[in-house]
Amino acid sequence: MLRISNLSTYSRYVPLTTRLRLQLRCCLCSSSPLPSSSSLSVPSEDHIVRLILDQKSPSGALQTFQWASTFPGFTHTPSTYRALINKFCSFRRFETVYQLLDEMPKSIGSPPDDAIFITIVIGLGRAKQTKRVINVVDLVSRFGIKPSLKVFNSILDVLVKEDIDIAREFFRRKMMGGGIQGDEYTYGILMKGLCLTNRIADGFKLLQIMKTRGGVVPNAVIYNTLLHALCKNGKVGRARSLMSEMKEPNDVTFNILISGYCNEKKLVQSMVLLEKCFGLGFVPDVVTVTKVMEVLCSEGRVSEALEVLERVESKGSKVDVVACNTLVKGYCAVGKVRVAQRFFEEMERKGYLPNVETYNLLIGGFCEVGMLDSALDVFNDMKTDAVRRNFDTFNTLIKGLSVGGRVDDGLKILELMEESENVRGARVDPYNSVIYGFYKEKRWEEALEFLLKMEKLFPRAVDRSFKLINLCEKGSVDDVKTAYDQMIGEGGVPNVVVSHCLVHRNSQEGHMEETLELINDMVIRGYLPQSSTFNAVVLWFCKQDRVMNGIKFVEDMAERGCAPDRESYSPLLGELCVRGDFQKAWLTFSRMVEKSIVPDPSMWSSLMYCLSQKTAFHIDIDTLLQDIIKT
Repeated sequence: MLRISNLSTYSRYVPLTTRLRLQLRCCLCSSSPLPSSSSLSVPSEDHIVRLILDQKSPSGALQTFQWASTFPGFTHTPSTYRALINKFCSFRRFETVYQLLDEMPKSIGSPPDDAIFITIVIGLGRAKQTKRVINVVDLVSRFGIKPSLKVFNSILDVLVKEDIDIAREFFRRKMMGGGIQGDEYTYGILMKGLCLTNRIADGFKLLQIMKTRGGVVPNAVIYNTLLHALCKNGKVGRARSLMSEMKEPNDVTFNILISGYCNEKKLVQSMVLLEKCFGLGFVPDVVTVTKVMEVLCSEGRVSEALEVLERVESKGSKVDVVACNTLVKGYCAVGKVRVAQRFFEEMERKGYLPNVETYNLLIGGFCEVGMLDSALDVFNDMKTDAVRRNFDTFNTLIKGLSVGGRVDDGLKILELMEESENVRGARVDPYNSVIYGFYKEKRWEEALEFLLKMEKLFPRAVDRSFKLINLCEKGSVDDVKTAYDQMIGEGGVPNVVVSHCLVHRNSQEGHMEETLELINDMVIRGYLPQSSTFNAVVLWFCKQDRVMNGIKFVEDMAERGCAPDRESYSPLLGELCVRGDFQKAWLTFSRMVEKSIVPDPSMWSSLMYCLSQKTAFHIDIDTLLQDIIKT
């Protein structure tokens, strides 16, 4: 009956596994015991379709199709043909597909239906055969059928993904020229194509055509597509104006606009739309809620972020662990780590299982406020709670301990990291943190010994570091610059020992721009330079008779968390006294005392002598002495 056997030289043998699966399915549909092959019940159309689609090759699909036709009483249908055509399209056997189409009218008594032609369109689209996709219209006509709007829309959908200009030409010539009236889906496809290529102006023209010509009223999907394109291009205000034209905005509309304002950090507008969204009975999706919370937390308004989360939950919606982590991060950022910890403990009760990022945020928060024992407790809880530590876990804790003056504990955590099976591949950051810990505690020899031990893991980084250290001491300025530029060009980052040496050498040479960049880089990376490093800059300012710049520099460093010492103020006081600027000397001296820095005898004697020479400047010596003693 079927002529499909003429299409291939494939054997009519069907693999044993396929036959057994079909037999089992047939048996499950029957209450009788397992039948013999001669008494198998007729397979259903659905069974055959699934078997064809399960095949891993076109030959297997064809063999299954042929085998099914051997069952008495079984007749192939458009669905089984569609399954076989789908499989051939997957392997780009399009010539065979066309032969199957020609066979269908005689085989099953009816031409191919819309579903089959749409399957072919999708297959040709995946194969990037654009011309053949367009020719499907003529292919349908060969069977005396007028292509339906569904077929036209499927072709249009493929074309907009390939080339919007070809899609528009197809719409004008084949559809409008052929008297085919598009529907909402048609215009939605065109709008999608225009917006994907950032042709927003053309998108507005299309919208206007729909409004003026009548017949098709723009729906929320079409509006939302254009709104999304506007927001993606930073035109959120224009999008908000367009939204006001919509008769029935939906939850997606609000998600797009609220997210757009959040991306631009426009919190007020975001909150106004959020209120309107709730007022209309919509609840934003979890991504939008998280964005609102992120913006609130970035401005320190963490309690309001919590209110948003609770309001969403009160509406019967759920957020996720990412939204919860946003809140944990927000509390940690404002120093409320204990509050973050309490929220962390509530997460599981609410059904949000904390993940490794949650634990990492808490560890980082405790390290930031100097609660290192609490950070270690959270670290240990991860093992108890069966949460696998990752690189960020170890890196955050090692840096926190090293920066916090507990480099020996940082070394112990580093050893655990090296033994961990979850951390693959050595990365230099935690090792640089340990070096900083030694540097901060002025354990220079141990820092250099540790750097030398790193050679097995990071041979190039260690070699570049020691090369720069030696050049800073003995090399030329040009050699130092060349070596440093090479390190940065290769993606390297100087550790604090190298940065210390570079700061001193550049300061000696008067290269202040490079020196200040190095210091800024240390601060940005969280490795605050110690006074032994930045005092070199103070000395340079004094030598250049720029003592006021030196004073400002010291105060700036103090504001950034760096701790000046006696050596920071000594050259400044000396220079001011030499210049006879006793009032500024006294003010600088007072600032030093306010920072609990006790002057050494030489500084005290020098200042008192200079002040005694300035009769116009009166101070209460006894009061000053008492202040110094108290300090």
